[in-house]
Amino acid sequence: MAIRKPSRKSAAAAGSALAFNHAMIYVHQVDPALAFYSALGFRLIAKFPAYARLRAPRGDATIALHQLGGDTTSVAAEGMRLYFEVKNLDAFCQRLAASGIVFSQRPKEMPWGWRHAYLNDPDGHEVSLYWAGAKRLRG
Repeated sequence: MAIRKPSRKSAAAAGSALAFNHAMIYVHQVDPALAFYSALGFRLIAKFPAYARLRAPRGDATIALHQLGGDTTSVAAEGMRLYFEVKNLDAFCQRLAASGIVFSQRPKEMPWGWRHAYLNDPDGHEVSLYWAGAKRLRG
């Protein structure tokens, strides 16, 4: 069965235009995760004892860090990778490495033409820092 993708016009006409709000990242402790994402350039919007919300350095995207506890006890990082695009990837990664952040892969040209670096946040969530340039929207 083929899945038909609704046109942008039909979704908007129906009053159901979808807008991405934020990604919730479950963490064991908020402060180490907050320090990690702040080093990537995210800016703190709000902080409570078991929760922090941060805004991306560019654009309107936000992430939320939610401390595990109560009925939420597993980070379950498998199957999730966060992608952040940065134009000066090599210099950005050098600055992070100088601050003590460890990479599982330093910036490297990938077979599909994008340049990627990989690392994990303090809770093991995979993070890809990349630069695709003109190849970003090419199929």
